[in-house]
Amino acid sequence: MTAQHNQDHHIEVDVKTTYIPEQSDPDGSRYVFAYTITIRNVGRVPAKLLTRHWIINDSNGKVQEVRGEGVVGEQPYLKPGEGFQYTSGTMIETPVGTMQGSYQMRADDGVEFDAEIPAFMLSIPRTLH
Repeated sequence: MTAQHNQDHHIEVDVKTTYIPEQSDPDGSRYVFAYTITIRNVGRVPAKLLTRHWIINDSNGKVQEVRGEGVVGEQPYLKPGEGFQYTSGTMIETPVGTMQGSYQMRADDGVEFDAEIPAFMLSIPRTLH
């Protein structure tokens, strides 16, 4: 059974990204980005993050899919009003790309639902010449 965003099961996801020049090598088509994600349970039922699913696109059309348990080795359990923040990273072959995905959640009432992660940009800071 899948639950739509309703009052009981609702996770908000906020993302901030940073380009990491020290780990990147533009000549070698290597662009490294960190992303800090804040997830907050704004629903009425406590829920645990079980797995993650990412779709990472670069501007060459290359797509990476990443699936795994939890985030940064944890499966945060969020009561209503609670949040969890973590930072992770990704590497793409172009200066601009996008990421999007979802977290698979299980609420205390047994309902499993996806918390959607809206697409966000990975982009190196523009330099003025």
